[in-house]
Amino acid sequence: MISKKYTSLSHIQEDLAKDKTSCVELAGYYIAQNKKHAGLNAVLEVFEEETLENAAAMDAKIKAGTAGRLAGMFLAIKDNICYQGHISSSSSKTIGNYEAVYTATALQRLLNEDAIVIARCNCDEFAMGASNENSAYGAVHNAADYSRVPGGSSGGSAVAVQADLCLAALGSDTGGSIRQPASFTGTIGIKPTYGRISRYGLLAYASSFDQIGPITSSIEDSALLTEIMAGKDEADATSSSTEVKSYKALLTKKYRIAYSKEALESNGVSDSVRTAYVNLIQKLKLDGHTVEEKSFPYLDYMVPCYYVLTTAEASSNLSRYSGMLYGHRSSQANDIESTFKKSRSEGFGPEVKRRIMTGTFVLSADSYDAFYSKAQKVRRIIQRESNKILEEYDLFLCPTTPTVAFEIGGEHSKDPIAMYLADIFTVQAPLAGLPAISVPTEEENGLSIGMHFMSRAFAENDLFNIGEIVAKYYED
Repeated sequence: MISKKYTSLSHIQEDLAKDKTSCVELAGYYIAQNKKHAGLNAVLEVFEEETLENAAAMDAKIKAGTAGRLAGMFLAIKDNICYQGHISSSSSKTIGNYEAVYTATALQRLLNEDAIVIARCNCDEFAMGASNENSAYGAVHNAADYSRVPGGSSGGSAVAVQADLCLAALGSDTGGSIRQPASFTGTIGIKPTYGRISRYGLLAYASSFDQIGPITSSIEDSALLTEIMAGKDEADATSSSTEVKSYKALLTKKYRIAYSKEALESNGVSDSVRTAYVNLIQKLKLDGHTVEEKSFPYLDYMVPCYYVLTTAEASSNLSRYSGMLYGHRSSQANDIESTFKKSRSEGFGPEVKRRIMTGTFVLSADSYDAFYSKAQKVRRIIQRESNKILEEYDLFLCPTTPTVAFEIGGEHSKDPIAMYLADIFTVQAPLAGLPAISVPTEEENGLSIGMHFMSRAFAENDLFNIGEIVAKYYED
């Protein structure tokens, strides 16, 4: 009988090797955990029968010595990642019970190494949200406090790891959708470099931003999953052929780290987050790292730039769900025009409609130059200036979020601008196409505070290493 929470695959594999547990026993444990914590609404579907069958087959492979690198890994996936023969709805009524006809490349690579997918996780509809309140299937609750959000849009994936419903989970990150919920749930979340991991099989929100990445309890699992998923994919022209190196902890390495002056001085940052930020800076300095203040004077431009560009891409990507070939078709429609209008009105939720309309507006002939073209120029400046900092420093540090997890249905939910500003520190990395990680540090009244490191393109191993270093500071 499982009596402890496993926080890394290596611990599971040690116990499997010593016959202290089995994959079937682990499967039973995680299935029971999902039933016990169903009220969190983190998981939309548990693949119970399939998981038990796969676990039994995995035990046989382990005994035969033919198991892959991820034997013992029980994985949950975000509802916008395709898994052949399983529903992939992006938590939207417009797709509903769509059953994927193929598996996303990133997920297939994990399956090839014998990971077992146990569940499909709730998310903000079409990955649009910072609180996981925008799902067609209801809000997800933070396991540390049911009255609080888990962050979004990969909130279900983050809570699944937080509440021990699985060992690790896959999410997608467009502007912070892995890192922000990781911060709110005390987990580790990484957004890899754009192109590091194939987007083939990820239901699109904003194609020049979206990236698949893992949410885990340990750096070693985050690194292993990223390594296996990464690499060139002929099905995704934007995927990179840059070499994927195995991660090896270098805890004695000393980094040059720039920390954000604006984040330290921002009125929107809560006292507890600011204190945790200052404390981490001091810990890094005492540990021998070079940590220096650096101004990045574009903070106020990043969120507007991000939302102009992503809503434009969303407007284009979601135009296919018209009720004609794809998506929900209204039973009230009686001609082509009413099919479009009624089907999309009924199928999409309020936040998705807001972003589609915003994106359509900024792409219109009268607004294109004033908004979309200008935002593209701003994005280029943000990318250039971010890379300039990372030519001088190895890492750029700031809080992941301005506050701890906020209340479900609270002020953020009533004010879209306040909600969008929850991404103020996380949007820089996707705007610049750079990798970034959120690692847990201190807490405020039991609610986690994450800190955010951004590195040079394809330098994910530096992120894993600094994550390992920081984790040592906060060990019990």
